[in-house]
Amino acid sequence: MQNLEGRVGVVTGAASGIGRSMAEKFSQEGMSLVLADIEEAALQEVVSGIDASGGDAIGVVTDVSSKQAIENLATETMDTFGAVHVLHNNAGVVAAGLLEDLTTNDWEWTIGVNLWSMIYGIQTFLPLIKEAGEGHIVNTSSSEGLQASAGTGAYNVTKFGIIALTETLSNELKSFPDINASVLCPGPVQSRIIESERNRPEKLWNDGVPAAGLVDNEQSSDLLAGAMDPAHVAGQVVQSIKENRFWIITHDDTKEVVRQRTEALLKDGSLSASLYDFTE
Repeated sequence: MQNLEGRVGVVTGAASGIGRSMAEKFSQEGMSLVLADIEEAALQEVVSGIDASGGDAIGVVTDVSSKQAIENLATETMDTFGAVHVLHNNAGVVAAGLLEDLTTNDWEWTIGVNLWSMIYGIQTFLPLIKEAGEGHIVNTSSSEGLQASAGTGAYNVTKFGIIALTETLSNELKSFPDINASVLCPGPVQSRIIESERNRPEKLWNDGVPAAGLVDNEQSSDLLAGAMDPAHVAGQVVQSIKENRFWIITHDDTKEVVRQRTEALLKDGSLSASLYDFTE
């Protein structure tokens, strides 16, 4: 996939953050796009921007935690463009809370959006990519798929699971040399993931009321102050697709955590709390 021009891509979580930047970058590469998100107005804004820039994109409002919705996304893709070459499973949410405080609703919401969506995406789109004869699947994990900070346990579990899922997929694609997979592990990125409670379905609210979100506005500003521009992440992803790289680790400090974590595992089995002082 060294040349993306003329190919068809599908991006979930495309209305903001990394997903939006991926859509814009893929369009600049000459791809036709099917963009999915649960927020209709924001999704249409992205589609309109790509169309205004001379690109070719459609938006499909999609609840990625629903297999039926993912199947509908595939149907819309094939009906519009007749093929699919690149799938970026990117949609994600985070629920805050210590493990003892997380509710079943917190777990179901997080696992549904973060992990089941990617399972459904692979089940549904991989056969279509095989029909196309070439392609690439990118799954967005996190720095928290390589470490496990306190306070976001459900999120961490899904992000570790995404790495296992994608590594398995990559190994199973060895007999398909023109189809490959990558896992994206971003550190802090300018996005709206800390506001993801805005999209939690009412049936999964706790105690029948919507949650306020991960942090308040002041804390949000502090967390995002030094975060990476998602456009930079998008550039790394496209380059990784062209170079067929499995690991896409955006931040050097994440690599340092992985190094120290691995050394501890091989040396004495200790788990140093000092390694876990930042989150996505």
